[in-house]
Amino acid sequence: MKFDRRQLMVYAVTDRAWTGKMSLCEQVEAALKGGATMVQMREKGLTNDTVQDYLEEARSLRALTERYKVPLIIDDNIKLALLCGADGVHVGQNDMDAAQARALLGPDKILGVTAKTVEQALKAQEQGADYLGSGAVFGTSTKADALPMTMERLGEICRSVSIPVVAIGGICLENIGKLKGSGAAGAAVVSGIFGAEDIEGTVRQMREMVGEWGGIAHKDEYITFGASTLEWVLSLYLDHKVTGYGF
Repeated sequence: MKFDRRQLMVYAVTDRAWTGKMSLCEQVEAALKGGATMVQMREKGLTNDTVQDYLEEARSLRALTERYKVPLIIDDNIKLALLCGADGVHVGQNDMDAAQARALLGPDKILGVTAKTVEQALKAQEQGADYLGSGAVFGTSTKADALPMTMERLGEICRSVSIPVVAIGGICLENIGKLKGSGAAGAAVVSGIFGAEDIEGTVRQMREMVGEWGGIAHKDEYITFGASTLEWVLSLYLDHKVTGYGF
């Protein structure tokens, strides 16, 4: 699936800790029904040695996301991504080098990279990243070692690169609106989605809120992209005209 920055608007990141009444696949489908624009399968126990333990479920998630025409990203495991037919991989700063990940994935898969500094952002862009994940913008319990990131730092990272940035870390329905004006293309959300009582309804509200600013290139990107940006703006207009998508 071809990457589009609008796919980052509401980026649902799974966390098995929140499964209970619903299976992981049921939770993801509820998020997709609500309008999630990208899904990441993140498993703390996933290694190259345990890929087979997660393959069947990954293929089920792939079938779901294909049905809703939404990309599936696998966190930090290229082997599983290739076996299940996922659209791409996200790697952290302590995971595989972005250049190596791009070489293994090839040019057509989506590559996301965590970037907490401008230097990391520029390096990831140079090594072939399609998007960056930056945070934790509001603090998070998902990763104990995740240091808080100010809105000023997030804005610096967004302005330093021509690829889109998705904010992550402690984002929920109550604070997602604070990202407006940061330069982020969208929000990656874990417990704010999968820990919600009404996953579908929560994502729908997030989608409406992020629709006011998400997926829109900041001014520096208009200068960088030139003619391609005109094509992108036209596509936004046509989407809005025909389906209302993204507005």
